[in-house]
Amino acid sequence: MNNMKHETKILIYTRKPKNEYTESLSNSIHFAYCDEKNDFKPLNRNYGILFASATIDEKSVIHEKGLKNPYLFQTADGSFGIVAIRVDALGNDDSESKGNILLWSSSDLVTFHDCGLVKLHEDLFVKEVACEFNADEETYEIRWQDNKGNFYINQLHNLMQTENISLPKQENSYSFKRTSVNLQDVIPGNIFSINSHIANAVKAYWTPIYNTEIRVPDSVNVVSAYQLQAVKATAIYSDGSTADKRIKWDLNGIDFSKPGSYTVEGRAIQETYSFPLTFGYADPVILPWNNKYYYIATNDNNNDIGMYVREANTIKDLFDHGFKETVILDEDEENGFIQTFWAPEFHVIGDDLFILFAVSGKEWGPQCHIMKLEKDGDIMKATDWNTPVRVKLADGTFLAQDGITLDMTYFNADNTACLVWSYRKGIGSPLDTGSMLYIATVDKENPTVLTSDPVLLSRPLLGWENIQGTINNEGPHALVTDDMVYITYSGGAACGYTYALGLLSIPRGSDFLNANSWIKANTPVLSYYSIEGIYGPGHNSFFRDYDGNVMIMYHAEEKIVSSGTRCSAMHRIHFNKKGVPIFDVANERDLNPELADLSIKVIVPQISI
Repeated sequence: MNNMKHETKILIYTRKPKNEYTESLSNSIHFAYCDEKNDFKPLNRNYGILFASATIDEKSVIHEKGLKNPYLFQTADGSFGIVAIRVDALGNDDSESKGNILLWSSSDLVTFHDCGLVKLHEDLFVKEVACEFNADEETYEIRWQDNKGNFYINQLHNLMQTENISLPKQENSYSFKRTSVNLQDVIPGNIFSINSHIANAVKAYWTPIYNTEIRVPDSVNVVSAYQLQAVKATAIYSDGSTADKRIKWDLNGIDFSKPGSYTVEGRAIQETYSFPLTFGYADPVILPWNNKYYYIATNDNNNDIGMYVREANTIKDLFDHGFKETVILDEDEENGFIQTFWAPEFHVIGDDLFILFAVSGKEWGPQCHIMKLEKDGDIMKATDWNTPVRVKLADGTFLAQDGITLDMTYFNADNTACLVWSYRKGIGSPLDTGSMLYIATVDKENPTVLTSDPVLLSRPLLGWENIQGTINNEGPHALVTDDMVYITYSGGAACGYTYALGLLSIPRGSDFLNANSWIKANTPVLSYYSIEGIYGPGHNSFFRDYDGNVMIMYHAEEKIVSSGTRCSAMHRIHFNKKGVPIFDVANERDLNPELADLSIKVIVPQISI
């Protein structure tokens, strides 16, 4: 493979912690590519792609890990393997990892299989490591160096059977092929050549998608302005995917009462929403309902007390001056609703509209509640909402006997109704579990009581989730497509720039309560590297606007700060050629304004009488 024509070089590397790019982010696997000379270009915007998983001790406390000195190699079947050395959260030797290395396999450098730890030695720390497949011996040769400068080799016949690795054998010195490159502040690993087919797929997946062309038909036969407005433009993107766009036509010069041929100018439109949409509103949600839009969020401006709802005919009117807002649930000592009115979400469950949210009493400790709108009730009237009910387990006890519950969401797929929420014990103490995602089924007729045991879906084990003193998996929200259920969730600092969106996915028709059936992405799908000027995007929701666009809302910061003002943001979700949602196609990458001007021949036919 290394001698092929039209080859692309792939560099594997980690980064040096610098400024806002912390050890939790830099001590991960990064990739860059080079098509000619040695001009390497980072993939995934120079953000980490593979992160080491943390360990969990007997007290359920998470211990963050990183990695160093990764090495990329070819496997026996022509695909790829990666070895690296696991380190502690600050990049130092890790006592739990002594004598072990990390191993991943990949067929395409897009998806990766975590093979776990491979034990090379009982007592020595590994400083450097490399792996190559010896075709003559039909074995993998893992060469490594310890902290004292000694060199060793272990042999392994099957990457999937790491327990059968040989004992280490000391050998002569070995060069680990770590060369300097043009990228700044990186710690380079080795360079490996791949063929153009794989390289094109790697670049397409790990580089930002952008609008490359906009097309309309050469001509259309229409008899009215209404019919012409129904004609859509097709936006084409760098990965070959497409999206329909509305067109604003200039109708001057066309007379639909006179048959003939007209050249009409127009401009493709994608509604964009400037950031920030509004200040001090986090965990935002929009509900299209009865030809109007409703907006609800955590109101940081009021110390997170009360639930505030806005109503408007258009999305932009929700955020313009003079917006209509009302409090539908205020502080209520009698019912124990005192503080932390957190993360309210509208959901239609069965035939009714509900709000799922968390709230605390006098003693801080948010717990999940559900509030139902009366039949034919007015969303904007507090009196039309029933008293909130705290969510219970199937046995009638509360969802959590200790710890806190929050950020509850709902989805229904394959006639299975599910709640997903975040649960955390020991927050702020040495026994802090971090916030964890759980799932359970419910009956649509009574969603306040679970119909199954809660199942653990995810814990914050990756460096980007476990960062800046936070240990978060929270803010889940589901996007159900024809073939998949996706759950985005948030990790990192909820009030800072490291907040980011992770992704869980599962094929439709699966057992949603089988945690092993869910796939967890190793790298976030939206981070402070994704969209210029938006930092710490997280705690999102989805909705479909009245034009048919699937939209994502989230909160973010205007600056790179560890704790700032959370502000609402929004853009369209793009779907690639395989129908997979892409979460970072926004603004000019969604619709290039330089391509938006269009023209079409409009034929107004003779109407037969």
